[in-house]
Amino acid sequence: MTASQPEAAPRTVAITGASGLIGTALTQALTGRGDQVIHLVRRAPRASLGDGIREIEWSPVDELDPAALTGVDAVVNLAGAGIGEKRWTESRRAELVDSRIDSTTTISRAIAGVEGPKPRLLSGSAVGYYGDRGEELLDEESAPGDGFLADLCVDWEAATAPASEAGADVVHLRTGLALTADGGALGPLLPLARLGLAGPLGSGRQFWPWITLHDYVRAVLHLLDHPDITGPVNMTGPAPVPQKAVVKALGRALHRPALLPAPSLALRVVMGDMAGEMILAGQRARPVVLEDTGFAWDHPDVDTAAAWVADHL
Repeated sequence: MTASQPEAAPRTVAITGASGLIGTALTQALTGRGDQVIHLVRRAPRASLGDGIREIEWSPVDELDPAALTGVDAVVNLAGAGIGEKRWTESRRAELVDSRIDSTTTISRAIAGVEGPKPRLLSGSAVGYYGDRGEELLDEESAPGDGFLADLCVDWEAATAPASEAGADVVHLRTGLALTADGGALGPLLPLARLGLAGPLGSGRQFWPWITLHDYVRAVLHLLDHPDITGPVNMTGPAPVPQKAVVKALGRALHRPALLPAPSLALRVVMGDMAGEMILAGQRARPVVLEDTGFAWDHPDVDTAAAWVADHL
């Protein structure tokens, strides 16, 4: 798998989940370079939007008219309920699964039905695909792991089958922990870090495959500009580190200590099963596809990443 030379802009890119953290930043980056952006929204479209942006109404659980995607160069599918927003009750697990599988299936079927050239599909996934793998070095060829998140990611990626079987190119965005001053993966930690109260979560030795939101968006643009890249892509920084190294780097950037630990038992009591698979689990995932296709990170190590986050608080 090798990258081709970037195609000429502008492109037309449709985005699901466009109102979220990543979708908002991606929209700004696309319109900033002259691309046209279509937001797929679950309400009546607004008539007045910024330059280069329009909306189309859709329902993730219903069929989407393929005509809505005619002339679209790529679809970036970011739809899905927030993994870490609520405890994983049985009903919440069902919501997490349905919100991803239904939306991805609907988009994939619509792409399959497009007459003529079919849009590429860059579809959300996560490094949770690999499960909790300790210090094992992982890349895009690694097998899936065990657990709810791993099973969810396997099914999530499989839901793109209608698009790929119809001949559309598909990329699976195996997203790591997106670091940003606006919250995201650092949301619960940032207020504590600013007070000098953040520290290891559990042992702190679990690997966190982080990437700044800034570089994540740049990586999506890289994938859009290199249509020969298909299949799974680890959307992470080039240097995964243990969780305690992330909070120490953040503490240094904020000139605060990062010493107060959160014991594993306490996290499991407060967060339930979610703690074991999200906070206390680790994936030492390397972004081999991005590296091999010439992507260069603006924040290649945890110190430059933490400094960028601190500068934007």
